[in-house]
Amino acid sequence: MNLLGFASSMDLVAWRGLVFTVFILHFVFACQLLLLQPLVSALDGKPGDAAELFGRVSQSIKVKRYSEALDDLNTAIEADPTLSEAYWHRASILRQLCRYEDSENNYKKFLEMKPGNSAAEKELSQLLQAQSALETAKSLFDSGDMTKPLHYIDKVVLVFSPACSRAKLLKVRLLLAAKDYSGAIAETGYLLKEDENNLDALLLRGRAYYYLADHDVASRHFQKGLRSDPEHSELKKAYFGLKNLLKKTKSAEDNVNKGKLRLAVEDYKAALALDPNHLAHNIHLHLGLCNILVKLGRGKDAVSSCTEALNIDEELVEALVQRGEAKLLIEDWEGAVADLKSAAEKSPQDMNIREVLMRAEKSLKLSQRKDWYKILGVSKTASVSEIKRAYKKLALQWHPDKNVDNREEAEAKFREIAAAYEVLGDEDKRTRYDRGEDIEDMGMNTGGGGFNPFGGGGQQFTFHFEGGFPGGGFPGGFNF
Repeated sequence: MNLLGFASSMDLVAWRGLVFTVFILHFVFACQLLLLQPLVSALDGKPGDAAELFGRVSQSIKVKRYSEALDDLNTAIEADPTLSEAYWHRASILRQLCRYEDSENNYKKFLEMKPGNSAAEKELSQLLQAQSALETAKSLFDSGDMTKPLHYIDKVVLVFSPACSRAKLLKVRLLLAAKDYSGAIAETGYLLKEDENNLDALLLRGRAYYYLADHDVASRHFQKGLRSDPEHSELKKAYFGLKNLLKKTKSAEDNVNKGKLRLAVEDYKAALALDPNHLAHNIHLHLGLCNILVKLGRGKDAVSSCTEALNIDEELVEALVQRGEAKLLIEDWEGAVADLKSAAEKSPQDMNIREVLMRAEKSLKLSQRKDWYKILGVSKTASVSEIKRAYKKLALQWHPDKNVDNREEAEAKFREIAAAYEVLGDEDKRTRYDRGEDIEDMGMNTGGGGFNPFGGGGQQFTFHFEGGFPGGGFPGGFNF
């Protein structure tokens, strides 16, 4: 009895399992019928249902839900491999996405079913043009040509494949190479609207903000990408490169504030070496470095740094002023005046620039006057007796009667020597000369028919030499 009861119990369980399995199978089949009803109806030749399918596909394409459209078409073709229109629609979507190989296969499949369809043949031709243009653009980009590829992308690829992410990303890279950072930001904005986690778009958009020196926004883009993929090599390189640049820049500025100017110079140079192409940031680094070098008296190096800043922005007034100061250090008076005049014209209300310009103009004027000390061969601290001895020696050497063979040169030289002595031999005139006053302001005139030691006014000089000179002595009464 127990055995019979046990057998009956086992039969009951088996029957229950069988019933449950049949129920599940019927449930799945019913779901398939419900979900695939529009597509299956198309197999029955109901044009209304096929129209509904393609209408839904078109709507998905309008809102750029290409994956949904492809899913619908894939399901329809799986249900009815003879549904030719589905192949055509699928080919068109794949062409727009620049999945060219798959697209070409679908066009060919459709044309096998509907040979001679001119519209499909035209689209297939467009596909081949877009595919060739994208390959050409990529090849040109890889070879370093950053101008021609943009034409292929805009005029061919994105016309026939408007949803091609590869082409759009290549376009952004071309815009970055052309320094069109605003354009790159706009293009990547469209890509991120379609997929906010597009890592390539985040990277390239971050770079555009970086090269505009909008470092906070750039950093946020790099960080967002790294949250999605912490090991993304290019995002890591961009993010940590930016952090290092900002760290070096801050170190330089801190050392300036602490008065550690030589350390600041090294920090500025290190920051500049990190990314020579980051012009929007480097212009400030060059200017900061120039400023420090001027303070350190390193005029030549300062001129070089300020010139780098002006190569980036020739209208930068502060760089013109600093370069003018640097040129004063290396006694390039004309160059200093030219830079400071340009700065004053750009900023006419800045009195500090005017003051430096006046100093430069005075230095230029002083540099253009005769150096009486040099003419007499004495230092600026020479005593009156040293000046007199030097004058006597040179006057004897260049007496015209003693230089018969080169009398004209000797006369010119003697005039110059006599003029130098007239200024430096007079305490009041020498003091005024040392202050930078013009010779003309002292009543002197060394040009043309002005000061003449041989007569006609002014101090007269007569030299009596032992044994005499041919032709007699000097006019006047200076006796040794």
